[in-house]
Amino acid sequence: MYAISSLLLFGALTVQSVFGRPEDVRAKRDAEINKRSVDSFVETETPYAWQRLLCNIGAGGCAASGASSGVVVASPSKSNPDYWYTWTRDSALVFKGIVEAFTHSYDPALQTQIQNFIAAQAKLQGVSNPSGSLSSGAGLGEPKFRVDLTQFTGEWGRPQRDGPPLRAIALINYAKWLVNNGYTSTAQTVVWPVIKNDLAYTAQYWNQTGFDLWEEVQGSSFFTATSSHRALVEGAALAASLGTSCAACTTVAPQLLCFVQSFWNPAQGYAVSNTVNGGSYRSGKDANSILASIHNFDVTAGCDANTFQPCSDRALSNHKVVVDSFRSIYKINSGIAQGTAVAVGRYAEDVYYNGNPWYLTTLAAAEQLFDALYVWKQQGSVTVTSSSLAFFRDLVPSVTTGTHSSTSATYTSIIDAVQTYADGFLNVVSTYKSASGALPEQFDRNSGAPIGASDLTWSYSAFLTAAARRAGRIPTSWNANGGKTLPGSCYGLVVAGSYTSATQTTFPASQTPGGSPTATSTVPPPTATSGCTEVLVTFTERASTSWGQTIKLVGNHPTLGNWNPSNGVALSAAGYTSSNPVWAISVVLPVGTSLQYKYVNVAADGSAKWESDPNRSLTVPSNCDGTSSSDTWR
Repeated sequence: MYAISSLLLFGALTVQSVFGRPEDVRAKRDAEINKRSVDSFVETETPYAWQRLLCNIGAGGCAASGASSGVVVASPSKSNPDYWYTWTRDSALVFKGIVEAFTHSYDPALQTQIQNFIAAQAKLQGVSNPSGSLSSGAGLGEPKFRVDLTQFTGEWGRPQRDGPPLRAIALINYAKWLVNNGYTSTAQTVVWPVIKNDLAYTAQYWNQTGFDLWEEVQGSSFFTATSSHRALVEGAALAASLGTSCAACTTVAPQLLCFVQSFWNPAQGYAVSNTVNGGSYRSGKDANSILASIHNFDVTAGCDANTFQPCSDRALSNHKVVVDSFRSIYKINSGIAQGTAVAVGRYAEDVYYNGNPWYLTTLAAAEQLFDALYVWKQQGSVTVTSSSLAFFRDLVPSVTTGTHSSTSATYTSIIDAVQTYADGFLNVVSTYKSASGALPEQFDRNSGAPIGASDLTWSYSAFLTAAARRAGRIPTSWNANGGKTLPGSCYGLVVAGSYTSATQTTFPASQTPGGSPTATSTVPPPTATSGCTEVLVTFTERASTSWGQTIKLVGNHPTLGNWNPSNGVALSAAGYTSSNPVWAISVVLPVGTSLQYKYVNVAADGSAKWESDPNRSLTVPSNCDGTSSSDTWR
């Protein structure tokens, strides 16, 4: 009996040595079953998601009757809740995804949608609203409009400063396609004027607070900051390819990158998504930060932490902290082990509709991991740092810090585990979607039942981009490598914008792929020899003011309001203190311009007090160095 037992034991050990331990075999089997399930879900959901997404775009969408051409309706729901509006942010993210799909595989129907969207946004930029008008740029921060492109005047959390940079990003990517296919003239005359307004807004207003993407609290948002940085970096590169420049982009972008770093909490390993005025009850553990990572993805940047790339140690640590914050608060997540996907909401303290998980945030958690997998496979290694170790140990408990090459067993274990983890988030969505495949806004935290705004356009877009990343379809580079270096010093530089209505909204026919590409470049900051036509001029004024007063710059140039205080440039008080009452602004002006100017103190009621005579004078240099003026109120 002993001999037989020994023989059986030897056989069992031999089988384990060949096929692995029983628990490993079970894990691989379960992972394969999960993969096949997700494969099937993606295959069936993809055409449905495209159909429902396009149904929500006017004027021809099956669920968008009454919406203007090119308008993205947030949801067909007109009551409980009423989402029959168009949000600049949602629309931009939806079309960011559409443009990515279009550039991957040419589709004339999608091209028509993109062109209609651009024409609609050109009109929308000129619609005055409670946030302001186009003349000052302030109106671009209005978060939502009626679907017929008229203003919404009800109470709302405004302004929201993520809309303009996100819209710029979506349009920049179509403009790049035009350039690469020989249609530079169209990009210059039709698309660039819309983009230019949004870039000007971003450079001027980035250092002012606003409402976050969830529209609930006012402060500074990580998602807004990262989107703004990307837009300026990518905008500068596009400008160069169009034979122009964006001095505000190249000047402000490094300062925005500095600002992005300020959200990182190194002690707890996550990005504090909101620095909130009057909202300290929120921890800042928020899907805002996961969305920031996936919408900042640039494969050429590798795992760069400064730009919060999806595979960076910061973004992975943040992923764990944010996802874990939902593990214990939702009944449907009960009993699910660490390292296994769960339903993800907006933030743990959420009370809207009882604070449920959302489809788009759960999908974002998956998309970040698919992004990371793509980069690791491309570079042939995975680096584990002390910051990301906790994330990896949830998946591969034996992993250690260091770089694990593709020839190692640890690398294979990590890739397999992360793939299974990412698929798990898609499986959560598959489990709790509507039977038809419909994706509303949320699913119930206790029962998992789909609830909230029906057929949310952003939900479908989030599914489609996650599925694309899973399939290895990635967006084009936004030149993150050219914009990931921190400057030597950080300060709140803002540049006054110049805004002009984009009136050319007709696209030439038959702009198909295959034209002769126009040479493109990623331009460095302007130099004295690069032939600039415009440069930055910084104005600083020391003036003691009272609450509600604003110092404005007025002069003999259209950018300075042509001596009209209501059209003058408001200076920033970001550096103002009682001992050093400094107001400052940078303005883009044509080289060689001879200026006459003065400062005006404008009260809250609009009354203006001019400083005393004579007029001040300044000549803009005829090179790319720019200049500055340091003045004191008189």
